[in-house]
Amino acid sequence: MTKPVLNLDEVVLQTPAADRAPKGANAQYYDIRRGKIASRIGARKLGYNLTAVAPGKTSCPFHSHRVDEEMFFILQGTGELRYGDARYPLRAGDVIACPTGGPETAHQIINTGEAELRYLAVSTESDVDICEYPDSGKYLASASGDPSGKPLPRQVRVIGRPEDSLDYWDGE
Repeated sequence: MTKPVLNLDEVVLQTPAADRAPKGANAQYYDIRRGKIASRIGARKLGYNLTAVAPGKTSCPFHSHRVDEEMFFILQGTGELRYGDARYPLRAGDVIACPTGGPETAHQIINTGEAELRYLAVSTESDVDICEYPDSGKYLASASGDPSGKPLPRQVRVIGRPEDSLDYWDGE
């Protein structure tokens, strides 16, 4: 049986694998270091991780989810939450709700301080999700299982732009 308790001092922060690391001209704005928690304590329907962001950086692009809801708890440091058209200052002890939706719920946490920003990220773990990226006009569609929870033979993960969409009958 998995131990249901884990202290944050036992979480090892890691940078993503090369295929998941930021690339391109804007890679300089990102600093992604996360430590897994959920799988280590037996979580099934919620995902948890510890995230650390260097000063002046962010961990991910401005985005919203159509299925998964997220919550963040600021542990240390200061920053700014970009949420829809608004911006909010952040400090240790702040709790952030990021419900599902479109551009109005798009969010991004930016470290505006001079020290590392650390937060606990919690989200629902749906087998299917659609993310939208308002800054770049992209979307991400992903599916890793069927409604019964049974894994699919292969994961579906597509990143595109709406204007690149094919007609439903294309190739049929």
